[in-house]
Amino acid sequence: MGGVSMVHEAVEALVARSNRLGADPTVTNYAGGNTSAKGVDVDPASGEPVELVWVKGSGGDLGTLTPAGLAALRLDRVRGLEAVYPGLEREDEMVAAFDYCLHGTGGAAPSIDTSMHALVEQPHVDHLHPDAGIAIAAAADGEALTERIYGDRVVWVPWRRPGFQLGLDIRDIQRANPQAVGCILGGHGITAWGATSEECEERSLWIIRTAEAYIAEHGRPEPLGAVVPGFEPLEPAARRARAAAIAGQLRGIASHDRPMVGCFSDDDDVLDFLARSEHPRLAALGSSCPDHFLRTKVRPLVLDLPGGAPLEDVRARLAELHEAYRADYTAYYERHAGPDSPAMRGADPAIVLVPGVGMFSYGKDAQTARVAGEFAINAIHAMRGAEALSTYEPIPEAEKFRIEYWALEEAKLARMPKPRSHAGRVALVTGAASGIGRAIAARLAADGACVVIADLSLEKAQEAAAELGTADVAIGVQCDVTQADQVQAAVDAAVLAFGGLDLVVNNAGLSLSKTLLETTEADWDLQHDVMAKGSFLVSRAAARVLIDQGLGGDIVYISSKNAVFAGPNNIAYSATKADQAHQVRLLAAELGSHGVRVNGINPDGVVRGSGIFAGGWGASRAKVYGVPEEELGKYYAGRTLLGREVLPEHVANAVSVLTGPDLSHTTGLHVPVDSGVAAAFLR
Repeated sequence: MGGVSMVHEAVEALVARSNRLGADPTVTNYAGGNTSAKGVDVDPASGEPVELVWVKGSGGDLGTLTPAGLAALRLDRVRGLEAVYPGLEREDEMVAAFDYCLHGTGGAAPSIDTSMHALVEQPHVDHLHPDAGIAIAAAADGEALTERIYGDRVVWVPWRRPGFQLGLDIRDIQRANPQAVGCILGGHGITAWGATSEECEERSLWIIRTAEAYIAEHGRPEPLGAVVPGFEPLEPAARRARAAAIAGQLRGIASHDRPMVGCFSDDDDVLDFLARSEHPRLAALGSSCPDHFLRTKVRPLVLDLPGGAPLEDVRARLAELHEAYRADYTAYYERHAGPDSPAMRGADPAIVLVPGVGMFSYGKDAQTARVAGEFAINAIHAMRGAEALSTYEPIPEAEKFRIEYWALEEAKLARMPKPRSHAGRVALVTGAASGIGRAIAARLAADGACVVIADLSLEKAQEAAAELGTADVAIGVQCDVTQADQVQAAVDAAVLAFGGLDLVVNNAGLSLSKTLLETTEADWDLQHDVMAKGSFLVSRAAARVLIDQGLGGDIVYISSKNAVFAGPNNIAYSATKADQAHQVRLLAAELGSHGVRVNGINPDGVVRGSGIFAGGWGASRAKVYGVPEEELGKYYAGRTLLGREVLPEHVANAVSVLTGPDLSHTTGLHVPVDSGVAAAFLR
């Protein structure tokens, strides 16, 4: 029997309540907060009724919570832990003790807040991190504000790190204040309780909405200060152009210690914050809520130049600020680290704020980067609310360090599965809405990369991207590779969506099978424009980003067996493929000093799933070889050494291997994917 009763009414009500609360960003943030319900179920080992508490498990998200994401524990056993509680200095040991309180098998791992939910003597409990609640919790006079706003219905709890002692504190407060519906946790968030799931949810929302209304009514105007001339938001097109221009350098800054994926936001609240006079002071104070700075670090890197500053000045200043940030973060770690502290995880910023332009956030993958940015915006909201009523005063730096380098958090990181081969990499694939390009995009996404699918048809590109997952996995963009401005727009879209670029696949192509005398100038120009010129334009635009980042990278050309094999009736196609093949060699020689590998793949006979063959090339080649078009793949396979038909997935496999970690020292190589065509052997 599983640890979660799939039919228990308390579980059903808890999941529904959690999903509603988690869907509202004013209530809590992604993977933030937790909820619980208590109820009676049958113990399968005895057939006797047993009192349980179901709690959202560690690392789960309220908005997408399912019964499988709950931890089910014996309530009597959790409450009985008080008898063996070794005290505040050893309270982390209590997390391991929760395992001895679990009911059944399966379910999620209990979170650090399990004690709060189990010890509070009410059937339903919510612990949330709303911006308005944190504004009160992180105000210098938060205790007085709590009394002024709520009277005796909500009680102030001084800051204490999440754990068993906090659970005991809140239980004692709840016992001593029977009239109370919840509490404000200093520097942290809110907790509410109720006799029913509905009552608990109503009380949570009442605490939040009351705080919002009080701030709106009593808050002073312009709590973040006056607008500083020159720091106003740039026009949308200008700020996105500036963001794209500095994205590569910023990705390199954020990835000095380990590769990071990025996310750009020009949210109105971010731009307004950066335009205001108080933003340097507040940004230096950093976040307060533990859920925030676990993802954002204790403070962001803030550019201290106006949005319209010359680009060369911005680049130079960012380099200086990065050096200073690393020194400051290292000093912060050394101030607070003890003999048993985990090693420093890196000294680079997770959030970079650029006045007039917006915010870049970073993480191990696109979702983590995006969520870090969302948390940074939550922190801005909390700062604004606290400053409107009082003075923003987050928890002390030493407490932030205790949370950031918590042994329990380190253990959670150590349990993470080994990343996939292309995790943390951003790939741009041209001609990727169909055929070989689509297979390459799918394989790279499966390998953990973020993928930008570029194609002539925006609709088809977006459809192909949607098949791979959410916008954290893939996006689709329109791009005619013969047009330099469209190529640049596609590269800009990649760096704004995912922070940078690591891997480019020049796959866009077409073919017209004609004899020399039938080939027109237009035929020749079209094929050379798409494949030879198009590959050049894409590689040039991508190389600027790769060089700015300083992280190396890969450029792959999908060339052809025809680059080295002279076949009949395809002079324009084969000539341009030979052009692509030599671009590989030329760029491998030029970009090697930047750590950029350039390699090519020479497929042949890819009939099934190929956009080129479906577009008439197949019929033309079948006519040349005197076979029915439906048997062309079999014909090609029959003339190879291995006798196997080549599929788009086989080309994708080669891209994965060439750009993966196992061939890190290979560049300038052409890999045949043709089942063995002796006449096309490279010499």
